Amino acid sequence: MAADADALLRDAVLLERAGRLPEAIAAYERLLARWPERPDTWYNLALLQRKARRYESALASYQQALNRGVSQPEEVHLNRGVIYADYLRRDAAAAAELAAALELNPRYVPALLNLANLDEDFGRREEARARYERVLEIDPGCHLALARLAGLAAISSPEDPLIARLRAAIERAETSPADRASLGFALGRLLDSCGAYEPAFDAYQAANRASRASAGPGGPRYDRQRQERFVDALIAAFPQVRNVVVTPPALVPGLARPIFICGMFRSGSTLTEQLLATHPRVVAGGELDILPALVQTELAPYPAAMAGASAGSLGNMSRRYLQTLSALYPGAEYVTDKRPDNFLNIGLIKAMFPDARIVHTTRNALDNCLSIYFLHLDQRMSYALDLLDIGHYYREYRRLMAHWHALYGPDILDFEYEAYLRDSGPAVERLLEFCGLAADDNGRKGSGTAGAVKTASVWQVREAPHQRSVGRWRNYARHLSALRADLGELIDEAP
Repeated sequence: MAADADALLRDAVLLERAGRLPEAIAAYERLLARWPERPDTWYNLALLQRKARRYESALASYQQALNRGVSQPEEVHLNRGVIYADYLRRDAAAAAELAAALELNPRYVPALLNLANLDEDFGRREEARARYERVLEIDPGCHLALARLAGLAAISSPEDPLIARLRAAIERAETSPADRASLGFALGRLLDSCGAYEPAFDAYQAANRASRASAGPGGPRYDRQRQERFVDALIAAFPQVRNVVVTPPALVPGLARPIFICGMFRSGSTLTEQLLATHPRVVAGGELDILPALVQTELAPYPAAMAGASAGSLGNMSRRYLQTLSALYPGAEYVTDKRPDNFLNIGLIKAMFPDARIVHTTRNALDNCLSIYFLHLDQRMSYALDLLDIGHYYREYRRLMAHWHALYGPDILDFEYEAYLRDSGPAVERLLEFCGLAADDNGRKGSGTAGAVKTASVWQVREAPHQRSVGRWRNYARHLSALRADLGELIDEAP
């Protein structure tokens, strides 16, 4: 019997290593149907179900692992908490799982870090700060906690002790490139905030180098020609408004209707989402991965696969999209899908949802590019690690947006960050009108942010509107001459 179980387990592992995820899941399920007492196997099944986006099944499998006495149960509670917070948007359930992990092991750093992250999402600055300090008491070498703690700080001088603390951590020989990157971006932010622009730029430069190094010698590099070919392919795949008619599934009763918000990262998309989410009919969905997942799976290779996409298949995808949206936010009438890089998928959005309204956030080109360089993005977004690569990516983005405007102009609203800061009233009125929402101040949820903010802009968007980030590039003009030359006519120097 044990030999049979081991043979099934070997089959499941081999299928997983071969990337045959559905077959690997089925093999684990066959194994557990006969030998359900194996907690580690339930744990492994849950990991695969999570990869396959079968989140409810993964939660059930993790629970089976807990019920059957899995070792290190705090890790299982952590994994359940991550699913609730990051994929199902059930933050109270996530907090309960993380609390359960800490009840089992009060010194369990990953649970403390995730709870602190939830505190940040909801604007609970002091609670987050206390948790990061607790992590550093347990593990003084936890550089992520120090970097996040620095992200909550406000300083007035480059002589602040926190600056020295960050520098010392960066300079330790044992600090990994990934940790140097986290610490370096935090250092740059603090120096910038107190007007020490030259050392701030040096810190950001070093942080981007460390982020690239953290990917290893074979890590991703931005390929300009590849990006140009991809944009060419998108333009070729959608040369005109599609004549494949898809019944607008947004009209199905009981399903939430999406409002798409996209643009460059750091162009004001989080602010725009929060403005919409203060309306009583709108819920903030955040950075959803539903469309990118379709592109990477059912529509691969994208965009070439669009040539064979029928009205039936697109209609099926759009219905499943809406069902997922409504499952995440039951009872919502409108939900924002604020995924900045969905500007790449506007053709797909309009193919799936012919009546879709798309809010395109825009910002001064130099401020936008500089803000990306100063943001700790995943190193797989390799263009973000070099100013000139960012400039190239920006030009390609503008080229593609010009194409989308030519095809779908009336259904795309350019929401300009600087125009909103100059005069917010008319900008918000235009935004609500475009989305089909009545501007009813009596029915608004309030002027603050609407619930959790799960993006890098979590603290900026909670501040009152200000002009500090407009024309910020001028503080770094000496370092931007090559970028300005590359962007050329795309630069609007008015702000």
